[in-house]
Amino acid sequence: MSRTLLAERITMAYTKDRAVLRDVSIAAQPGRILAVTGASGAGKTTLLWALAGLLRPAEGQVTLDGAPLRDRDQAVTQGIVLIPQHNGLAPTLTASENILVALVSAGMRAADARRLTADALAQVGLANQAEQLVEELSGGQQQRTAIARGLALRGSVLLADEVTSELDAANRQTVLSLLRAEADRGAAVVFATHDPQAAAACDAELHLVDGHATAPVR
Repeated sequence: MSRTLLAERITMAYTKDRAVLRDVSIAAQPGRILAVTGASGAGKTTLLWALAGLLRPAEGQVTLDGAPLRDRDQAVTQGIVLIPQHNGLAPTLTASENILVALVSAGMRAADARRLTADALAQVGLANQAEQLVEELSGGQQQRTAIARGLALRGSVLLADEVTSELDAANRQTVLSLLRAEADRGAAVVFATHDPQAAAACDAELHLVDGHATAPVR
């Protein structure tokens, strides 16, 4: 199901006197990739966490198809998938087990979960590493495993936080093509990145500077 995710003039603050985001609005639309760019500390991860239902805005609101997004449980139920910056994998499980656990927890039948796990790992070039423990994988392989997990969940909204930061040029291009494929099947994709070339491959860009959103580049 295609869904539109909106952040409407949200302000995010961890303390009363320090706002991480100030009056930011964005629209994640089905079939499109929105790049969120900015230097480290600009607020990219905070914005994605708010869109994922992990953080509640101090002001403004996040809505999914016009209805307020209350929390992470609702976001998961409605198909909002987050690929976190630091992968969020269990190091003592294998690459395939990390994906299988997520799929079965989402209610998928075991046979379908095994099939989608194998397909997703093959898509990111990790078919031969499926049974390796995550702690035995390189940083780039761990990142690709997290990407495979996000792809296998086939969300209506995909939030990808710096998912190409540890990848070489060839794997970066593969991942960008996979994000494009997600948009082509109808997902709304938000991709936080500090890489200008990666951002240029997206449909629109929102640039953050010290928590403020500048005008979209295109």
